[in-house]
Amino acid sequence: MTCWYEGPLAAFDTETTGVDVETDRIVSAAVVVQDAPGTRPRVTRWLVNPGMPVPEAATAVHGLTDEHLQRNGRWPAPVMHEIAEELAEHAAMHRPLVVMNAPFDLTLLDRELRRHRASSLDRWFEASPLLVLDPRVLDKHLDRYRKGRRTLTDLCAHYEVTLEGAHDAGADALASLELVRALGRRFATRLERLTPAELHTLQTTWHAAQARGLQAWFTRSGTPETVNTDWPLRPELPTAA
Repeated sequence: MTCWYEGPLAAFDTETTGVDVETDRIVSAAVVVQDAPGTRPRVTRWLVNPGMPVPEAATAVHGLTDEHLQRNGRWPAPVMHEIAEELAEHAAMHRPLVVMNAPFDLTLLDRELRRHRASSLDRWFEASPLLVLDPRVLDKHLDRYRKGRRTLTDLCAHYEVTLEGAHDAGADALASLELVRALGRRFATRLERLTPAELHTLQTTWHAAQARGLQAWFTRSGTPETVNTDWPLRPELPTAA
């Protein structure tokens, strides 16, 4: 029987106006689907006119300017509907969804749906639950004592996964997908008997523990920062934009 990491996977990634899930906006997104290792991936892309200026710092990361997005981007409301519908289709097929640092991308999508569609991300998965695989959470749990950063670029280098065109949503999604396959093979003895549904539940616990550990480190170092323990989606805040 084929292990989940050798079977069909989808991956989701966004590029944004910034790093605040409550106020920043999606400017591009991609879903990548691969039926088996080595097969040609299918990529669906969206380009969004966010309706607000894109900070220079964000443009420096992903290269998307106000002018380009205003000329080529679509309005957010239909795009967010299409993305949610696409993710729901994968959930209905029980196809795991790879999302690097899931609480960021999925929460941002949820806030965009609330902002533009008077909806929420959860409602799309009432019939079939989302099965998320987060390479950041998996790596931090499976190789917790390894030193160094764990960004997508760093993890791809460590697991020898090709990342071409970093900070393009499609490229990052594909690299995240390949990264999860590499993690599965590296830690096969610990992962092959777990189903994606079981892993989804376990990652909720693992991420919470990781967040508490980071919070303790911030407290000891005097850093005034709060780490959210929720995964893969943060609850709505009353003050959300």
